[in-house]
Amino acid sequence: MKLLILALAPIFIIIFYIYIKDKYEKEPKRLLIISFLLGAIVSIIITTLLYSVFNVVVPLQDKLSVWEQFKQAFFVVGFSEELSKYLIVLFFAQQRKEFNEPFDGIVYAVMVSMGFAATENIIYVMQSGQATAIARAFTAVPAHATFGIIMGYFMGKAKFAPNKLYLNLLGLFFAILFHGAYDFFLFIEFIPGIWIGAFISLGIGLFLSKKAIKYHQDSSHFKDSTDIIS
Repeated sequence: MKLLILALAPIFIIIFYIYIKDKYEKEPKRLLIISFLLGAIVSIIITTLLYSVFNVVVPLQDKLSVWEQFKQAFFVVGFSEELSKYLIVLFFAQQRKEFNEPFDGIVYAVMVSMGFAATENIIYVMQSGQATAIARAFTAVPAHATFGIIMGYFMGKAKFAPNKLYLNLLGLFFAILFHGAYDFFLFIEFIPGIWIGAFISLGIGLFLSKKAIKYHQDSSHFKDSTDIIS
């Protein structure tokens, strides 16, 4: 039970943080829970299937090859995991009438991402213990949150823009880019000290995530009506 709590605590801290940042028109809790569960179950299933395909198409042939690890980080792990989340946001959340301001893209993408991260975190923590739970609370879990925020920023804009496909795919692209970069520097652990690149990537992701949240808060079309009421 202690390990389960340690695995899930950072997930729900991030969910609560994003929820309170949705200042002007909060999403129905029912849709948030469904999005989380879709991320925790359906996204994991899609990712597992994609992994199976990639293991046949582009198998890891040499663990000490930078190029092989690059392919694994960006084209296997980053692509598979972010595509699975993207499809849920695209076909479930973005189609809802409740998705009625750009910030909602961030909210739903983070909910799906945190669902995925919850399942992944439980697996890793149950296998490796408390130290892994603490380490991932400050690394992998916030990393998944930044991937979701960056993706959701563009998907929130896409909902209300004429160039929907372009902006949606841009969100997917940047989520894969940041996910791939984070994993790549961890995968090439055979190069001493290179792991610091993962933290630089995470730091940039956190910085951009903060900017994305602020931008969509300030540009919300519910902001003026809320100010008038208050």
